[in-house]
Amino acid sequence: MQGTSLIILCAAAFIAGFVDAIVGGGGLIQTPVGLIMLPSYPVATVIGSLKIPAFSGTFIASIQYLRKVKLQWLLVGIMASLAFTSAYAGSTLLTYMNNNFMKPLPLVVLVALAVYTYTKKDFGQSSNILIPFKKQLLFGSIISIVIGFYDGFIGPGTGSFLVLAFITLLGMDFLRASAHAKLINLSTNFGSICLFLLKGKIIWAIALPMAACNAAGGFIGARLAINKGNGFIRIFFLIVVMLTLLRFSYDVFKSW
Repeated sequence: MQGTSLIILCAAAFIAGFVDAIVGGGGLIQTPVGLIMLPSYPVATVIGSLKIPAFSGTFIASIQYLRKVKLQWLLVGIMASLAFTSAYAGSTLLTYMNNNFMKPLPLVVLVALAVYTYTKKDFGQSSNILIPFKKQLLFGSIISIVIGFYDGFIGPGTGSFLVLAFITLLGMDFLRASAHAKLINLSTNFGSICLFLLKGKIIWAIALPMAACNAAGGFIGARLAINKGNGFIRIFFLIVVMLTLLRFSYDVFKSW
């Protein structure tokens, strides 16, 4: 592999880590660049390799959030376990079939998400809603299973979908939602990594340098989100959702 290609991949990993640490959606940047720069490798091998930097960036970002944001640890533990298993199942399916037929679904969800977030100015700005733990557990389980499988099978936009789910179903503000989403996303990435490790689908010479750059981006992004607060995260969230929407629109309509 040429040094120029690795530099481009590492730059993409840094930007992806930065974006992902704030509102998720780093896969929107990292995945297409990886597929373009590594055309001679099977898709599953590229995706498997990219899970390593995704995990490292999310891990570093999670540490930053843990220092500043109070988490519901029992809920996180249960959700993380379900998300891990579901992502493993999704990645297993990915190694056997193409995921293009599912892409119109997140496209519809993203359109609704962008419109709702833009028109509802107070969306995710406060967390005054008190939801009983049993209800949180029910919603949390559904979130983990559905989005976990999605991350293992398709991937891009997972962090943004998790943030949305924590705000709308569990009553959190953007900052708390981002913090909780990081730990669940960490579990989905780890579930996929376990599968790709067993299948021998990871190119370590590419994955490790990208992991270092993604972690650096994750560190800076998380610190910025914590310092700037909910208003900044909401604007960044809208930008990432719109970019993800454009990406999925291209993927869906180019195959028609």
